[in-house]
Amino acid sequence: MGLIKNYIFWKYDRGSFHYDVMVSLILLFLFISPHVFEYHDHPVADHLSPSMVLVRPTEAGAVYEVPADQVQPARGMMARQMEAPLATAIEPVSGPVTVDRWEPLKDESGKVTAYKVWAHR
Repeated sequence: MGLIKNYIFWKYDRGSFHYDVMVSLILLFLFISPHVFEYHDHPVADHLSPSMVLVRPTEAGAVYEVPADQVQPARGMMARQMEAPLATAIEPVSGPVTVDRWEPLKDESGKVTAYKVWAHR
């Protein structure tokens, strides 16, 4: 019982056998427990909340996925004029950017849900 009490209260000096055992047990727990227990902390890829801009770095800049509700195009706006609202939506995330090209992302019914934007600084 005294041995367990000394382990719990960390009574052994550094460099002793019992100290090495305690450190080994801690390291085993840290490295093995994620494989034994499910902590439910896996990242969820590409699931955006309605106000999030997804950024994927590329060699020439970045590819942004901007939700449609983040872009406020004016009525009758031509396709080449969409670059300014898209750049405005990206600016809070990456600062000032130059839009190289963009394309709308549509759902099954044809409604635009987001814009895929290639841009660089």
